[in-house]
Amino acid sequence: MTTNVDALPQAAEAKAPNSWTIALFNLRLWLKSSTPYLNLLGLAGFVLLWYLLTEYFKVPYFEKLPGPVASFREWVSEDPAYGISLYTPDYYQHIGTSVMRVLKAFVLATLLGVPLGLFMGWKKIFRDYTFPLLETLRPIPMLAWVPLSILMWPGREASIVFLTFLGSFFATVLNTLLGVESIDEVYFRAAHSLGAKPRHVFFKIILPGSLPFVFTGLQISMGFAWFSLVAGEMLAGEYGLGYLIWNSFILVQYPVIIIAMVTLGVIGWLSSALIRLVGDRLMQWKVREACR
Repeated sequence: MTTNVDALPQAAEAKAPNSWTIALFNLRLWLKSSTPYLNLLGLAGFVLLWYLLTEYFKVPYFEKLPGPVASFREWVSEDPAYGISLYTPDYYQHIGTSVMRVLKAFVLATLLGVPLGLFMGWKKIFRDYTFPLLETLRPIPMLAWVPLSILMWPGREASIVFLTFLGSFFATVLNTLLGVESIDEVYFRAAHSLGAKPRHVFFKIILPGSLPFVFTGLQISMGFAWFSLVAGEMLAGEYGLGYLIWNSFILVQYPVIIIAMVTLGVIGWLSSALIRLVGDRLMQWKVREACR
């Protein structure tokens, strides 16, 4: 009996699960676990507590807050009392403006932050130059940057994107740096002993080895981007969900504040989920280990 050696790689590749198989496998595991049902139970419990405090018992300190029933009615009303609902164009204009600002800032933070973090972890000399400056600028609150951003950048739009970029940038750099530092030193020694060139070390060891931390950092970065965006839009925006929250507070349109906050939460969760999906796609070797 003879074995075709050339057919072995094709057979192994044919048996390897593809991305759809892995996604369905993970979905089945998730549905069989208690996680989705506990998630729904937690959300339902929060809404119930919110209703009891604001609308049913009207507890002091909460009685002035809009309840879930009033906010939901305003949200789905075809003729909203305050002009913002699922049926009004202004609602989607605010969403579109905020999403575009976050997208610009997030892409810029990723393009600059990931390479910077990789080189800081790879080259000690480069890290010694850049890390003190990074750690000096990182603790400065976003609100402290508002006057300088208005002075530096022409127009409100550029200043808001800059503020959003700052919050996302530092999280991206630090998590990427941590990813490089987490790689076992044995891999570098083995590569050097085999005569690997610096570019091979970078693309074959550093880049794939740090990817899990990079995508974790991108999820955190996306959260910081939304947080920073709202602060910027409250102070310098004309449109956007942050502007809508602050303007509704000034105009005493409290249900609109809840609508904008829930919208922010849903869009932020979806954007983080999208980053996780992209990360799983690029790290099939890591996902396949969980399927074995």
